Amino acid sequence: MGFLPSKPARPALARPTTKRIGDAAEGEALRYLQNQGLRLLIRNYRTPGRGGGEIDLIMRTIDGTTVFVEVRKRTSLSHGGAAASVGTVKQRRIVFAARHYLMRLQTLPPCRFDVVVVEPTGVQWLQAAFDAQ
Repeated sequence: MGFLPSKPARPALARPTTKRIGDAAEGEALRYLQNQGLRLLIRNYRTPGRGGGEIDLIMRTIDGTTVFVEVRKRTSLSHGGAAASVGTVKQRRIVFAARHYLMRLQTLPPCRFDVVVVEPTGVQWLQAAFDAQ
């Protein structure tokens, strides 16, 4: 009395997770910025503890400006697109994380806050998208 071997399970079509989609968008933004001459300093910089902030990319321009980059990905252009999703709360968290990062440095470089938008129409780089307040 034998038993029939079961069919190998068909792999389900894995839907990409939000993390994978975000990582892919960050990778696309990173390549774009590097092609524009910026150099990566840190990817996914996080402050310790709860309620802190995170910066997707910290880059340096050729002239030495440190650029804190928020990457936004949207599959649709509705609701104002990706750039509109960087509201005041998100900006405050990015600024908080930037200040935390800068505390480690002996001399403060010139800085700015950019947003890189990855949308169906392509990549858009918004330089000096907001100020530290």
